[in-house]
Amino acid sequence: MLDTEKVTQELFAYIDASPTAFHAAAEAASRLEAAGYEKLEKETGARIVPGGRYYMTRNDSSLIAFRVPEGELQRFRIAAAHSDSPSFKIKETPELEVEGHYVRLNTEGYGGMIQSTWLDRPLSVAGRVIVETENGPRTRLVNLDRDLCVIPNVAIHFNREINKGYAYNPQVDLLPLFSGMIDEKENRNGQKNAGPEEGEGQERGAEKASTLAGLCARELGIEEEKILASDLFLYNREKGRRMGAKGEFIGSPRLDDLQCAFGALKGFLLADGASEDRTEGGRKRTDEGASKDAGCCAVYALFDNEEIGSGTKQGADSTFLSDVLDCVCDALQIAGAKKRDILSESFLLSADNAHGVHPNHPEKSDPTNRPYLNGGIVLKFQGSQKYTTDAWSAAQVRRLCRQAGIPCQNFANRADIAGGSTLGNISSAHVSIPAADIGLAQLAMHSAFETAGALDTGYLIELCREYYA
Repeated sequence: MLDTEKVTQELFAYIDASPTAFHAAAEAASRLEAAGYEKLEKETGARIVPGGRYYMTRNDSSLIAFRVPEGELQRFRIAAAHSDSPSFKIKETPELEVEGHYVRLNTEGYGGMIQSTWLDRPLSVAGRVIVETENGPRTRLVNLDRDLCVIPNVAIHFNREINKGYAYNPQVDLLPLFSGMIDEKENRNGQKNAGPEEGEGQERGAEKASTLAGLCARELGIEEEKILASDLFLYNREKGRRMGAKGEFIGSPRLDDLQCAFGALKGFLLADGASEDRTEGGRKRTDEGASKDAGCCAVYALFDNEEIGSGTKQGADSTFLSDVLDCVCDALQIAGAKKRDILSESFLLSADNAHGVHPNHPEKSDPTNRPYLNGGIVLKFQGSQKYTTDAWSAAQVRRLCRQAGIPCQNFANRADIAGGSTLGNISSAHVSIPAADIGLAQLAMHSAFETAGALDTGYLIELCREYYA
């Protein structure tokens, strides 16, 4: 088995490098390129050859990687996760002045977060900006990597009933404090502000007077006027950590769904002899051994916008996956009945975290399908097919878990509690292949800080390695 501490720290590093969906896709691309994968700038099969390793991106926030078998293509093996998490998107012209003393940022909710968990935490801003260059508009990722903002609660003295329940107004209660409007030379009482040396004080004063666009420009080393547009989000600055009496739990922002995004990617690379991790647990994994793929084209998909329904050009409800599979088939001159045969032999693992039994509210879970943290892979079922698992696809996953020696458990919603949806049924509506929805059990899903099991990331990696290999 994989070393739990090593896997956990690598997961935390991936999450820390991925404050937004744009960064999550870029971090995945970086790891793929380190393992020898080539980026294809256009969705075309012109450069795809047998034995090649490639990836494509869409909108800078979704990514699909694949490796083409040396021999005849017989099937696709696809694992999909999503890059986005609930957050607050920053609006255009974001600064809001308050009584000449404060500046807030104007935001709106992205996805269905637990709103109260975002208050009184260190926050910052990250995303992408489009900048003017000599060669036209270009995308630059930005992360203002410091404790920049906070959404302050109202003191209990001003709202004595808050612990009895409070409905937060997102335009009033949930706007982050960005800066204080102070004169660096002289404060409101006419007193000189104590501070550092002249040069350093001037730099800090310039920062305090800056707009958000100005801070982004300074971070990128460009003039503010060069920024044409942006997609910026708040993110929780807290770091991932081990928790529990025996370190059996992990806590981190964005576990849904970066835990699965990381685990599936790690398994995808470990199953490939081109990965930088050719030795795990003392076993040598060679290029020659990994290339005996029995006609399988391994595919790793990372979609954006799952938290808002996937209905975008870069979401699971787009043509991105089918376009990439078409590119592979076109390059290998596969069409018609042969292509349909290949799809009929293919499979999709949709990996998105699942609700574990809550220690304070075990009654919220189904009476018999009750996944627990550190209990292994969670197979997700729903009669309405919002989770796409059926008997056939569940059997395939359970068989893989047995082969890999990892535990497997089940999730279903209580019949009187409506559940959510995820990638599986949406993707398989565009690429009609057998599919199963799986995940890892967690608590406080859609909180700014979520809890999961320390062992479960390793279980997903092992499952995906077995699946792809």
